[in-house]
Amino acid sequence: MDAIQSIFQFILDMGASVFVPLILLIMGLIVRMKFKDAFVSALTLGVAFVGMNLVVGFMMDSIGPAAQQFVENTGIQLNAIDGGWTSMATLAWAWPLAFLMFPFQIGVNLLMLFTRQTNTLNVDLWNVWGKIFTAVLVIGVTGSTTAAFAVAVIQMFIELKIADVNQKQIEKLTNIPGVTTTHSMNIIAVLLYPLNRLMDFIPGLNKQINANWLKEKIGVFAENHVMGFIIAVLLGIFARYSVQETLILGVQGATALTLFPMVAKLFMQALAPLSDATSDFMKKRFKGRKFFIGLDWPILAGCNEVWVTTILLVPITLVLAVILPGNNILPFAGIINLSIAVPALLVTGGNLLRMIIIGTLGTPLFLYMATEFTPTITQLALDTKAIELSAGQMISWSTIEYPAFRYIFAHAANIINGEFIGIILAVLWLGLFAWYIKGMKERTKALEAEEKSA
Repeated sequence: MDAIQSIFQFILDMGASVFVPLILLIMGLIVRMKFKDAFVSALTLGVAFVGMNLVVGFMMDSIGPAAQQFVENTGIQLNAIDGGWTSMATLAWAWPLAFLMFPFQIGVNLLMLFTRQTNTLNVDLWNVWGKIFTAVLVIGVTGSTTAAFAVAVIQMFIELKIADVNQKQIEKLTNIPGVTTTHSMNIIAVLLYPLNRLMDFIPGLNKQINANWLKEKIGVFAENHVMGFIIAVLLGIFARYSVQETLILGVQGATALTLFPMVAKLFMQALAPLSDATSDFMKKRFKGRKFFIGLDWPILAGCNEVWVTTILLVPITLVLAVILPGNNILPFAGIINLSIAVPALLVTGGNLLRMIIIGTLGTPLFLYMATEFTPTITQLALDTKAIELSAGQMISWSTIEYPAFRYIFAHAANIINGEFIGIILAVLWLGLFAWYIKGMKERTKALEAEEKSA
């Protein structure tokens, strides 16, 4: 058992920038790509991951201190610190049974492929930590390891079904054929979808307002670097930065929004050859079936709407953290809320105005769920000693991914201890899930019809 765990740990220690390209290199050889072509594609993908991590890290290092200063200026004291996703991943991997989630994820995916329940082959195995984190939260609520794995398996099923129905929308947004994203953050789209449908009936919100639309209407002010500069300068003003510090932050914001689409092009360059080879390979062996490659969310990072939304949500999130009664967490490490911006991109089809509205309406859910899970996460940190906390200190994650799903299904699993409200909420959630699947299938048909008529 220890030997198996050591093998998995060795693989994980390579990180997504090595692990995922290695899997794709193997896939490329399986689908009969030349070694040279498969190696170049895999290496380019690794470069894309590293590049995206550098730019995201650069933006967080720039925006984070400004956000922190903004909160300090309010004089508000919030009890729980925000450890961000890296701290939560550390806690997840500290669970002794964490490595068992790999065979569970692979097994569920293969079973669903063979039974035609999905057309997505999930190669984003590095992000299995998200299922592990769900499992440890379930244990924190129920005390049951069996319940933990059961909820994790449900999550695996749901993320693959969502990846299937999102594929055509992702292809339209990225121009990369045959790929989708299996990142579990998209599970929250189930709750965002009704909000988007509601806006179909509101005058002014039933138009497609994306970055290209803005460029047509306001010209140079909608250019990536100009938007990044303006938004970052406004954040600097909110943080009461000096003129010098504000201008530096502005240039940093402009730099981030300029580099994001440049790096994102590397994903297309890396994945297009593999997608074509996989498609040809599968067509010969599985006639009549389409197969998609499931990847991490950065394949969508070239969409400017994601970054405009996340930066605009920074001051909104901080204001809400200060004024919402009952919130107990100070947003910091998780202040860039990709957990809602990426799903909102898919739900709205890239409608920037709707994304900002949905992000604003959804932010309280993240803050309250982060507050709700604070005791559980803090106890996990104390039990595992994976994160050092001072006496009386609490920790959580302000932008905890798919918070409603985790809360609802953790409490649904707690029926083993006599709790019933979670079951009721789970039934309601599954009803919304079915609605989302149906709605995105209809959108896929509409997008396919557009392609044929073009």
